[in-house]
Amino acid sequence: MPLLRNSLLSSNDSIASDIASLHEMTFSDEIAPTEKSSTSLIEKTGYQDCVYLNAANIFQSIHKEKPQDKLLVKYGNGPFPLATDFKDERCQRLSYELAFNALKYQDVLENILIDSGIYPIQSVPDELTSLVVVMLYDLQERKFEARQNNDDDDNEPIVEVQEVEHYLYSFKTKLAAALARCRIKHDALSIECILPETIRKQEQRASALPLYAWVNTLKASLEEVHSALQKEGFTRVESVSKFDGYTYCLDTHCEDLLIFPSAVKEQLLALELFAQYKLLLQDKSRSLAVHSVKSLLNMDDDILIAHVGSGLTVAHMSVLTNQETSKVFVCGVKSVTKEAELKNLFTQMECKNIELLHEDFTSVEPTNHKLQKVKVILLLPRCSGLGVSNPIEFILNEHEDAELLRDLSQGSVAEDKLNVLAQQQLKELTRGLQFSKVQAVVYCTCSIYPEENEAVVKEALTSGVEGGKAQPYRLCPPVLPLCCKSEINTSAENFFRLELSDISNCCFIAVLARERDPSETVSVKDVLARAAAKGLLEGIELAKPSKREEKKKKKQKVTPTKTATKEAAIQSRIQEFLDRETKSNKIDSDSTVSNITASTSQKTINQTSDSTQLKKTAKPLSNASLPVMLKNTPLSSSAQKVFERQRTVRKPKSEDKLMVLKPVEIVLPPVMMPYFNPQGNRAQISSNHYYYHWVGTKSGIYGSLSPSSSRKLIKSKEPSPSSSAAKHARPWL
Repeated sequence: MPLLRNSLLSSNDSIASDIASLHEMTFSDEIAPTEKSSTSLIEKTGYQDCVYLNAANIFQSIHKEKPQDKLLVKYGNGPFPLATDFKDERCQRLSYELAFNALKYQDVLENILIDSGIYPIQSVPDELTSLVVVMLYDLQERKFEARQNNDDDDNEPIVEVQEVEHYLYSFKTKLAAALARCRIKHDALSIECILPETIRKQEQRASALPLYAWVNTLKASLEEVHSALQKEGFTRVESVSKFDGYTYCLDTHCEDLLIFPSAVKEQLLALELFAQYKLLLQDKSRSLAVHSVKSLLNMDDDILIAHVGSGLTVAHMSVLTNQETSKVFVCGVKSVTKEAELKNLFTQMECKNIELLHEDFTSVEPTNHKLQKVKVILLLPRCSGLGVSNPIEFILNEHEDAELLRDLSQGSVAEDKLNVLAQQQLKELTRGLQFSKVQAVVYCTCSIYPEENEAVVKEALTSGVEGGKAQPYRLCPPVLPLCCKSEINTSAENFFRLELSDISNCCFIAVLARERDPSETVSVKDVLARAAAKGLLEGIELAKPSKREEKKKKKQKVTPTKTATKEAAIQSRIQEFLDRETKSNKIDSDSTVSNITASTSQKTINQTSDSTQLKKTAKPLSNASLPVMLKNTPLSSSAQKVFERQRTVRKPKSEDKLMVLKPVEIVLPPVMMPYFNPQGNRAQISSNHYYYHWVGTKSGIYGSLSPSSSRKLIKSKEPSPSSSAAKHARPWL
C-alpha cells in the first residue's frame, strides 16, 4: 500500500508537471502582448497577505451574481468579514489587478473548484469564498508552485490567508487536472484563450497603451519641462510610432500634453517633475474635456465641475484659467478627509481659485449666489467605461466606482444597466441646462455606446428645460488648441469622438452652448479672451486692471486732462490734414502749417477747458455743406493763404460749367468762448458773443467746398438792433 501510494503520488506529480508545461503552450498564430501588466511583472512569486485580503474584499463587492438555479459557488450575503487599509499606492494597484483578473476568470475558477471536488470547503465559511477564488487564480498563475515567502517586515501574516493557501496547495494536483480538462473542453491551449475576443484585445491594448501627462504651467513652463526631461535622458520624437526606450512626443490635440511609452512608467514616477507636481499622469479624455471648456471662457467667467473625481481634472481646469479673475467650483466633496486631501493637493499644485461644494450636482440650486458668475459647466458623469483599455488605471486615477470592473470584465453592459446609466446622465445634463446664467455645458464620457452619448444629448436638447425667456441651446463643435476641423464628426452633428485604439482610450465630447442674443453686446475683453483661448494671441497676457489703475482712470474722467487729450487728437488731425493737402500739390508750406497748428492749439485749449459744462448749450452743428476744417476749428488767415496758393496751382477744366446763384447768408448760433480760470476749476463764460456767417457767391451746384476767394468766412460782432437779424431773439432758427 505505501508503495502504491508513493507511485500514485509520483504519477500525480508527473501529471501536474505535464499540465504545467501544457499551460505554457500557446497557439502559434496567436499574437502575444508586447508588454506585460504590473501583475505579471511580479515574477509570479506571490503577493503579501494584505494584497490577497484586499483583493478578496474588492472581489466580494464586484463579483457576478448568478441566478439561483445556476448558482454553484456561494459567496455569502454580507460584505467581506475582513478588511484592511491599503498600505500604499502599489499595494492598492496590485489588489485591484488581482481582483479584476479573478473576476475575468470567475466562471473558469468556479468550474475548477467544482470539478476538482474540493468545494464546498468545510473549514471555510461562505463569506471567505472570495478569498479562495482570488488565491486560486494566483496559484494557477504560478503554475501551482509554492509561494516564496520573502523576509519582509511589512508582510504581516494573516491567519485566514495562511489557512486558505495551505488548503489549496494540498489539492494542487486535482486543481491542475481540473484546469486541464477545462482547457480541453474549450479547445484552448492557454487559459487566456477561454476569454472572449473583446477582452483579449483589451488586454493587448492595455499592455501597450502609452502614458499621458499634462504640464502644470503654474509651476513650470513647457520649455522648462522639455529641458528637465532632456537632462534625465529622454529624447523628444515626432510621434508615438517613433517610440524607442526613453522617448516622448507631443500630443496632437492639447498643447500642454506629453505622451510617453508605457514601459517607462516607473522611471517617470521617480522624476522630480512628478514629485513636485510639474507633470501629472492622467487619461487624455480628461485633458480634452478641460481644453474644450477653456475655449468657451471669457475673462471673468467661473466654471462649475459636476464631479470631483481624483481632483486632477479640477486642478487642470484651474491651471488653464486666470487665478485672479475666475473661480472653479466642484460638487460632491462630502467627506472631511476627502476635503483635506484635495486642499493639500491643490496647495502643492499652486491652484488658488478652487472652491469645494458639499452638495451633489443635482442638489445644487441654480440660484445659489456663489454660482451667479458660472458661465460653463463641465459634466463628466459616471458611464459604462467600455471605451477604456486599462480599467485599473482609469478607476484608480479618477477615483471611479470599482463596480465598473464587473461590466469591463465581460466586454459588454447589460441593457438594463445601460438604461440606468443613461437615465442618470440625462438627469445631470438637464440639471446643467437649468442654470439661467450658464452659457455652455461640456458633456464628456468614455463610453462606446450611443445610448450614453448622442442619445442623451439629443434628448436633453429637446426637453426645453432652459425656460421660455432664456436663449435655447444648440450643439457647437468643440474647439481644441491643435484640433483640425476635419476631426470633428460632422455626420454626428458636431460631436467630437476619439475612437478606441492602441494609443488612446475612447472619448466622446459634446458642447451645448446657448444661442447668442442678438441684442447682447460683446465686450472687447471677452473677444480677446476667447481669441487667447484658441491660441490666436501668442505671448499676450490679458489681465484685469488693478484697483489703483481703475481709480486713476475715474479721476482722469473728472480732471481737465481728458479735454487736453481730446485737443491733442484734434491738433494731430489738423496737422495730418494740412500735410496731406500740401503734399498732394507739392507746395512747401511747413512754416505755414506750424503757424496754423500753434495758433489753433492755443485757441482750442481755451475753448475746451470748460467744455464739460457747456456740452448741452454749445454743441457744434453738423452740416455737409461746410468744409471739413470748419467743423473742427476756425481757419486763420495763414490757412486761407495756403488754400489760395493751392487754387492758383490747379487749372480749371474748360468743360466745367458754372451756374451763377444768388448769394446765401447762413447765420450760425452764437459760440460762447469759455476760458480757464487758473484760480479754480470753475468755468466762466465770456459776455462777448460772436456770429459766423457763410457767404457764397457764384458757385456751381457741385462745386468744390474748399475755401477760396469766392467763399469767405466772416467773423463779426453781435449785430446791432437795427439789423434785420437782430429783430428775432434767436436769428439762427
